[in-house]
Amino acid sequence: MQLGIDFGTTRTLVAVVDRGNFPVVTFADAAGDACDHVPSVAAVVDGVVVYGHAAVAAGAAGAPVLRSFKRLLSSRDISGQTPVRIGDVELTLHELLTGFLRTVRAGIAASQAPKKRGDTAVDVVIAVPAHAYGPQRCITLAAFQAAGFTVKAMLHEPSAAGFEYTHRQPKTVTSKRSRVVVYDLGGGTFDASLVRVDAAHHEVCGTVGDNRLGGDDFDDVLLACALNVVGLSGAALPPLTKRRLLDRCREAKERLTPQARRVAIDVDAADVDVVGCSSIDVPSDDFAAAAAPLVMRSVEAMAPLFSDGVDGEKNPTDVADLAGIAGIYVVGGASGLPLVPRLLKEKFGRRVFRSPYPSSSVAIGLAIAASDELGFTLSDRFSRCFGVFRERDAGRALRFDPIFTPQTTLPRVGNTIEITRRYRAAHNVGHFRYVECSRVSDDDDPVGDVVPFGEVCFAFDARLRGRVGLAEVPVVRQAGPEIEERYVIDDAGVVSVVVTDIADGHSETYRLGH
Repeated sequence: MQLGIDFGTTRTLVAVVDRGNFPVVTFADAAGDACDHVPSVAAVVDGVVVYGHAAVAAGAAGAPVLRSFKRLLSSRDISGQTPVRIGDVELTLHELLTGFLRTVRAGIAASQAPKKRGDTAVDVVIAVPAHAYGPQRCITLAAFQAAGFTVKAMLHEPSAAGFEYTHRQPKTVTSKRSRVVVYDLGGGTFDASLVRVDAAHHEVCGTVGDNRLGGDDFDDVLLACALNVVGLSGAALPPLTKRRLLDRCREAKERLTPQARRVAIDVDAADVDVVGCSSIDVPSDDFAAAAAPLVMRSVEAMAPLFSDGVDGEKNPTDVADLAGIAGIYVVGGASGLPLVPRLLKEKFGRRVFRSPYPSSSVAIGLAIAASDELGFTLSDRFSRCFGVFRERDAGRALRFDPIFTPQTTLPRVGNTIEITRRYRAAHNVGHFRYVECSRVSDDDDPVGDVVPFGEVCFAFDARLRGRVGLAEVPVVRQAGPEIEERYVIDDAGVVSVVVTDIADGHSETYRLGH
């Protein structure tokens, strides 16, 4: 099977390649009814972690629940071994993600998705937010592989949605209007990409985003509006009631239409006595006013795509020429708010298209990328800046050496890009401290959302090699061998470094971001 899997913050969707079509896989929920997604939810039942629809049912019955766990990946100090607690059960983040993805795979096998008899291979194209940190890329990839999927490629989410757009509406892209801005507001993150389209080839010219903005935030706003209507405080609600009300708010938000004058929020029968009514009507204008600051955060975040470029760099496609933009394509489960297209139109003056399947647009685009029939190709970019700190002035100061920048074009699927640094070592031990950042200042300092990427120790002095606790060895200035650092970035944006002593050929390889 060839699949596109959109591992989302609130729900995970799967699209399958089927003879030029890309239908979304239908799963059975806890009641046996058809559902187009697997909820990204985990719960504990009798000391065992369950996932997806089973977790939703368990949570409704009062079991400890963890929702939107993908948002954990946007933390700056995350790793696969980061402990995660659900009720009285503790497991690692890697175990949590792998368990969930195994549940997704089992659901695919049990579904009616087209399958070839005897074909047990599951080849997938997956995605991460465009501004995902390096650890998020590595952890996501490792979990899919541990769950039994063969990962053909890992794309950025808005890049995948760009495939879905041009496959569905190819006539809107012309030689004069060859660029599309993809606005992707998902459950936990916001991304926007400027994509230049030339027939089946897509080139990402710039990407911006906010890893801490998504549909969950809008659900919280709607819940606050609803509680205000009935005169209740969120702090006073029983946790289970609050959880169920938040679920109903999410459902009401996704049903909202531009013509609606109110947002109708159903109250579960078990919570009527607490809330005091069976439904809550929030005036649409009140919700829009409360949610407007969140939408404006997304609009302001994407402004560089329409001005002088991204991260302070002039974009070679001259994005200031708005006439060359065919339109703004709105996708993501949280993008259905009528406020979104209105503010985008007011701000940028370009036509706004909304995907007919906003929640599944990324999954369909990933399936298109997985297909060998259409021949869609993608030239994407490394969305952040990656580099290492080095000393200068004989150790009296530090400087930042940017290795990969947002202008670095990612290699095609199956390929890599390499960059090398050579120098004469001046210490007995090399401490390499890597960071990611949004951009580099004019003074070559990392600025804007700076996060640690990893730390590596390499023994320049051959007598120290193999020693345990190398990081604790005092650093001494001494003449050392000629050293080569070879940095490799793969098609998924995962970075590795090979450090080699040129004199004796000794080398060590480190995969960064784990």
